[in-house]
Amino acid sequence: MANVTQQQLTAAVTGAGSGLGRDIALGLAAKNYRVFGTALSPREIDDLKNASDGAVSLSECDITDEAAVRNWVREVVARTGGGLDLLISNAGVLTPGPLEILPLSAIRREFEVNVFGVLAVVNAFLPALRKQGGRIVQVSTWTASLPLPFNGPSGASKAAMEAFAAVYRAELKSFDIEVVIAAAGNMKTGGPAKTASVLKRVADGMNSEQRDLYGEAFETFARTLNKMQSKRVIDLAEQRPAPSRAPVGEDAAEVLRLIHEKSDAEQDEIRLRMVGLNP
Repeated sequence: MANVTQQQLTAAVTGAGSGLGRDIALGLAAKNYRVFGTALSPREIDDLKNASDGAVSLSECDITDEAAVRNWVREVVARTGGGLDLLISNAGVLTPGPLEILPLSAIRREFEVNVFGVLAVVNAFLPALRKQGGRIVQVSTWTASLPLPFNGPSGASKAAMEAFAAVYRAELKSFDIEVVIAAAGNMKTGGPAKTASVLKRVADGMNSEQRDLYGEAFETFARTLNKMQSKRVIDLAEQRPAPSRAPVGEDAAEVLRLIHEKSDAEQDEIRLRMVGLNP
């Protein structure tokens, strides 16, 4: 990331209206970054404006809408003088449930947000990042490396995005743009209330046969999700030299170590045990 001493550093955070993204935006503002971000509703925009005393500027933007993304990026770049020091790609959705039950449309939606939406944002900001020699932090999850039962779309979409992040790192190296994958531990995407609502909706949508097949196991999985962390993501945004990949949380560090040491059969046992299905 460019070494700017006098000029205030600039950052853009997707999914900054709630959950981990909100915490990241507030944390960066507290470190005197000029922060821009996306939100999904006017209520989220007003909430963060008040929480940050106006230090964070949010815009309502659905990152799956390419035109909306381009408009938001133009707005940000116009206010930063054409450059951007840091992009934290955090926006994402969670589509939990047994693969047999989940509608393909719901899985496609997760890929639209977690993969194609991310690509749209990154590509739109590249000229601004190139100008500053900036850094991209892609928030991922350890389930991209060790996918869990009832969490398949999240693990698969994040794994796809990690592949793209690795390619970006190679393609952008000559422009001094750094790309970091922040592999987070168990966290409730969008915050506890939002994730609880998603999990309840999936459970309530099961018919009697599906509930007999998966109900008890899915409820066990739902209880394993933990709280998110933001400080570590911000640390990775500023760490020098930039790591290519780093865990966020002790559980993530342990899992990333295990996948290099354990066989496929052992990993199967681990993933079942993690969601409470193999005590």
